[in-house]
Order: sequence, then C-alpha cells, then structure tokens
Amino acid sequence: MPNILFRHIKGLVLANHEFSRLEGAAMHNIPIIENAYLLVENERIIDFGNMQFCPERADQIIDCKGRFILPAWCDSHTHLVFAGSRETEFLDKIKGLSYAEIAAKGGGILNSARLLQQTPEEELLAQSLPRLHEISQNGTGAVEIKSGYGLTLEAELKMLRVIRELKKHTLMPIKATFLAAHALPLEYKDNKRGYLDLVINKMLPAVADENLADFIDVFCETGFFSPQDTEEICQAAARYNLIPKIHANQLGFSGGVQIGVLNKALSVDHLEHADDAEIQALLGSPTIGTLLPSAAFFLKMPYPKARKMIDKGLGVALATDFNPGSSPSGKMPFVLTLACLYMGMSPQEAISAATINGAYAMNLEQEVGSICRGKLANLIITQPINSLAFIPYYFGGDVVESVWIKGQKIK
Repeated sequence: MPNILFRHIKGLVLANHEFSRLEGAAMHNIPIIENAYLLVENERIIDFGNMQFCPERADQIIDCKGRFILPAWCDSHTHLVFAGSRETEFLDKIKGLSYAEIAAKGGGILNSARLLQQTPEEELLAQSLPRLHEISQNGTGAVEIKSGYGLTLEAELKMLRVIRELKKHTLMPIKATFLAAHALPLEYKDNKRGYLDLVINKMLPAVADENLADFIDVFCETGFFSPQDTEEICQAAARYNLIPKIHANQLGFSGGVQIGVLNKALSVDHLEHADDAEIQALLGSPTIGTLLPSAAFFLKMPYPKARKMIDKGLGVALATDFNPGSSPSGKMPFVLTLACLYMGMSPQEAISAATINGAYAMNLEQEVGSICRGKLANLIITQPINSLAFIPYYFGGDVVESVWIKGQKIK
C-alpha cells in the first residue's frame, strides 16, 4: 500500500499515548500535538509529530489545515445485530409506560427475540450490514456486538454467526459477545434453573466449538439474573476462555458491579445506579465502567454519575448501546454530547472515554484508540473546527469530514 502523509493538522489528538486506559484527571489532560503531521503506511501509523519535522515526500499527501485528527471511536457495547424495529414501543414510551411495563405486555427483549427467531440468517445479515456501514461513516473504527436476542440455542448461534460474517464486510475490528443470559424466554419463565442449565451445558459448548465469541455477558438485574446466577455463568464461561462483560446496575442497585469485579470482568456496563460502594469496588481493579447515556436518554432514566466517578479517580468508557429498544442509534458523537451535557464530562474526557478507554473495554488498546506508532490507522478527520468542544456542541450536524480504517478512506 502507498504511504499517506496527513499534514498541517490543527490538532493531533491522543498522540503518543501509550497507556492502556486513562483514569481520573488524565482523562481531561489528553496529549494534543498542534500543527502536526501523521504518516501512515501498510494500514498502520508509522510516524507523527510537529510540522517542523514533517517528511517532504509521500505517495499521497492530504492537507488538514483547520482540522483535527482523532483516533476513530471505539464503541464497546452494542446490540447491532437485530431483526426489525420496535417503534410501537416508542409510542408506548410517549404514553408514559415504563421499561418494565412495556416488557410486561410482551415488549422489550422478548419482542426482539420473537422477531429474530423468525428471521433467516441471510436476512439478518442483510439488515445488519447497513447499520455497520452507518456507524463507520459516523467515525466508529472498532465495535463490540452482542448476541442476546435469540434466547434459544439455534437463534443465539445464528446471531453470533452473523457477527462473524460481518467481519468479512468491514475493515474495522469487531468483537463478539455471547449474551444468552439477557432475559428468560417465556417457556422458562418459571424455570430459571432450566434456562441456566441450557446456557451453561448446551449453548456455551456450542459457541466455543465454533469459536464464535470473545466475551460472555449477563444482564445482572433484579427480575432477570442475580449476582449468583451471574457468577455461575461467568465461572462456566471461564472454562472456554470467555472474558466477562456485565450488564450492571441499569435498573437498580443489583450488585452487578461488585460481582463483575470479583469475576475479573473486563467491563461493567450501564451503571445508571452506582454510588460510593460501586466506585470503591472499581477503584484499583482492571474492570472499567462503560457508560451508555443514549439508553438513559431514550428511556428517560437517571444518567450515570460520570463526574463523581472521574473525580474519585476512575476511568470510564462511553458506548452507544445501539439496539432496537432502548438506544436505536449508533452515533457516537451524540453519546459525547449527552455525556457532556448530562453527566458533567468535559469534551476531552468524553473523547478519552470514546476512544482509548473504549478500546480497553474490548481488549483492543494495543491496536486502536490512540495515535501511536504501530497502531492501526483508524482515524477521524474533522471538518475545519475551532476546538474539540465543537464535536459535542454541534450535535445536530456532521463534524466528521472523513473516516479512515486501516489507512483506507471509508466511502
């Protein structure tokens, strides 16, 4: 591949950042090289610095005057593979029904499960591909995708196979998560033990046999799966080298954060209900909290206390939770806007959370998430803007001028 020189960059963001994640004050004090250049060759970053040291020649030269270059977004929590849509539930929300009330009348996860079970694998792939292309055009350069709308052996495997197939249609890294413990199917409504046995003894071995997942996830919430259920599933998954990522504390103080930390979860996600005990559990642990403000926005729920978490020294990641019920959007720039407006994060903190910390939450921090020699050239070039604050500020417009994945411009 020809080498590409980006020059006269207004600001090269998270440049020479070699830490695995950012925590506390470091999330705001991010390194930025002004009037910079960046050299890319064979899919990877090979050099960068101030313009006074810029090479004179390259196979392709791109002038970035007035523009920032950032690492592409790392969206570490999505349910991008789903069938159909759930706008009828949106109408229920307008009428004032709660998440629990919608689920009780047959909506929610079980609604998506019914649709997915009826959808052929080829059609599911055809519906998912445009979503994948859409998020890449909005600047996402790495993504995690969960199963969990199948809830049967056949349908869960179908979802994970579609995720595997999506990898053939994109240059971006994709991580797959097995989330059969997302809800109890109707036929197991009064037999949770039976469903846990199905997940542990039938589904997990089948997923492992086809090497379909990187992570295991559990919806650890009152009325769904308890901390004890969560630990049992995580320990069973460890036999297949699946790393935990836990849905925790979205609907209440479920104990999901603590059980996630105890089981060395890579991330605990949602945390709309998290306070001193949860923060203390996370401090000093390798587990990162992933915050999903567009879900809180769409469900009209309390936002996670990001400001308190960061002030206490935690690092957090931001992700879209792209799914048909509670966050039907994969637009990371809007997530940054919500994080700044409703969770008290600075634009720099939001960018850190959506790049290097999101990469950490997918075990991809050695490949993406910051500007480092040897990392993949997964990049966002902004429109000409005055400052990084313009990215979350201009939430109704398109700040992204171009997206590059593995050194190739996304069409």
